[in-house]
Amino acid sequence: MKVLTKELWFTTRERLEFVDITDTVEDLVDESGVAEGLCLVNAMHITASVFVNDAESGLHADFADWLERHAPHEPVSAYRHNVGEDNADAHIKRQIFGREVVVAITGGKLHFGPWERIFYGEFDGRRRKRVLVKIIGE
Repeated sequence: MKVLTKELWFTTRERLEFVDITDTVEDLVDESGVAEGLCLVNAMHITASVFVNDAESGLHADFADWLERHAPHEPVSAYRHNVGEDNADAHIKRQIFGREVVVAITGGKLHFGPWERIFYGEFDGRRRKRVLVKIIGE
C-alpha cells in the first residue's frame, strides 16, 4: 500500500473566504503514485472547513450570505463562547460546512461528479491554518 501525507498552509486575507484547492490536491495524488484508493482532505482548525461543491462565484456569495444570516459575526455579544475571542460564529459555520472530505481515486485521478471541486472554507481568517491531505491506496 502507498501512503502520502502532506499539510497545506493557508493565511486568508478575509475573515470568511473559500479557496479552491483542487489542483493542489490533484498534484498530491499524482505525487503519491496511488492509482486506486482514497484521498482524505481535513481542516485542522475548528474554525475552518473542507467541502466539495461547484466553483461558481455566485454560489459562493450565496453561501457567505446564508451563513451570515444564520450565524452572523455581529453582534459578538450574542454568543456565550466569545470570552476573550470573537469567533463563535466561525465555530458554528464550520459545523455547517463540515470538517473533511474523502474522495475516491480511480485510475490515478480524483473521482469527481460533474462540477465538483474541493474547497478550503475559512470562517475566522487572517491567521495561519493548515489542512491535512492523506492519500492511501495501491
